[in-house]
Amino acid sequence: MESSADLLARDFATLPALVKAFAQERPDDPAVADPDGRMSWRTLDDLADRIAARLQQDGLGLGGATAIAGLNSANQVAVLIGTLRAGAIAGLITSTATGEQMAAMIVDTGARHLFLDEKAAESLQGQNYGDVQSISMDDGAWGTPLSQWMAAQGTAPQPVDITPETGFNIIYSSGTTGLPKGIVHSHKMRWQHIQRGLPAYGPKAVTILSTPLYSNTTMASFLPTLGSGGQVVLMKKFDTLGFLQLSERERATNTMLVPVQYRRIMAHPDFDSFDLTSFVMKYCTSAPFAAELKADILKRWPGGLVEIYGMTEGGCAFLLEAHKYPDKLHTVGQPAPGHVAKIIDEEGNELPAGSVGEVCGRSPAMMTGYNNRPDATEAMKWWDKDGNLYYRHGDIGRIDEEGFLTLMDRAKDMIISGGFNIYPSDLEAVLAKDDGVVECAVIGAPSEDWGETPVGFVVLKPGVDPDQVLATANAQVGKTQRLNRLVVVDELPRSPIGKVLKRELRDQLPA
Repeated sequence: MESSADLLARDFATLPALVKAFAQERPDDPAVADPDGRMSWRTLDDLADRIAARLQQDGLGLGGATAIAGLNSANQVAVLIGTLRAGAIAGLITSTATGEQMAAMIVDTGARHLFLDEKAAESLQGQNYGDVQSISMDDGAWGTPLSQWMAAQGTAPQPVDITPETGFNIIYSSGTTGLPKGIVHSHKMRWQHIQRGLPAYGPKAVTILSTPLYSNTTMASFLPTLGSGGQVVLMKKFDTLGFLQLSERERATNTMLVPVQYRRIMAHPDFDSFDLTSFVMKYCTSAPFAAELKADILKRWPGGLVEIYGMTEGGCAFLLEAHKYPDKLHTVGQPAPGHVAKIIDEEGNELPAGSVGEVCGRSPAMMTGYNNRPDATEAMKWWDKDGNLYYRHGDIGRIDEEGFLTLMDRAKDMIISGGFNIYPSDLEAVLAKDDGVVECAVIGAPSEDWGETPVGFVVLKPGVDPDQVLATANAQVGKTQRLNRLVVVDELPRSPIGKVLKRELRDQLPA
């Protein structure tokens, strides 16, 4: 059997093979921890074997899929590895979606095995998701207990020829209505994620993950940690104090957080009392990351800080090593090694450096396509003059001569008022500088006079006058950019990984 070092040196290997190697080399070291305890490499490998063997006994193999729904847990990791080891695709169900949406996702995977926990079972109650066998990962009464369903101790699955193109997972895009699109990733794409992260991880890595495993945000740190032999420490649900306590206790070296989590952590009154000197690298992705917040993290939180901008679908990933480029905190960085980005106009023409337009990108890490949605897959594509395939990011931005990307906004969120393009992110940056503003978002509201006009939604500190906030902001922008009004809210609607749901804000506007 190949060693983990030999596997990691190859052009292509698989996560299940790495887990097997680490189980042989370091059987009693911890691989995964959750609030219920720690799971060694030996145990993780054994559970994955037993799960894979039973799936194969049930007729599942290459081309098949499982559906996995639940809060973060070590058993969920074992189910993921077991699914892959059987040669199947892991359908990662968004367990925070509505029951109706979750049921539609399960049907979309085509799975005949649904692995779930109590939380997912509660959401799915009364829903129809086809002829599937439910297996409870937490051994509850909402399915056949995993401990009873698995193959017997010591059972090994049949070897499977997993190629780079073999499906690894289906992840569902965020959405508030209808069925989110299923994004299919291959083993080749996920292998790129493991290798790309190796320099910052390794056998001594201890990575705290509080975002859900069904999210590509989480996978960006989960995969290189587990794939390099480090320990993954899972939180079922994020809370600021709990994260700080866990990080100190576990001597965490790495984490992946979204901007709203960083903001809450840095604002905690006891932040500076925690010993976080064990941190080597922190990561952030999934939502706009304010330059002022990056600067505060660099000043007060030991270790490096890397912002990752990209898409779950693939395309080009940009990396900002904030600790190396403190003068570039307003950007999302440069293309990752082997990644290429272009800026195009509305007609699909390539634009020169410094121009504002839609971001397109290509890389070794691109999705296979949307599950059962060839039309949506085709709509993502753009081809350069040399016939190279790029994916359209849907974001508006500018790439400077050094290759650093400054994002303006989502193309669909850009406001056109009186013929002028207004980027909500510009106005959000102005509002965020006000000491009285806790959080903010700007959307376009219909206007008879201008077509659209910008409206701000703000969470304010107690006693702050919204009229003064509005006047202060409008004094700092051009006449065509001025906010029509502010709407004060208790909190901004966000997805489970911290993205502001602007569609919900639009629904709150008066008819």
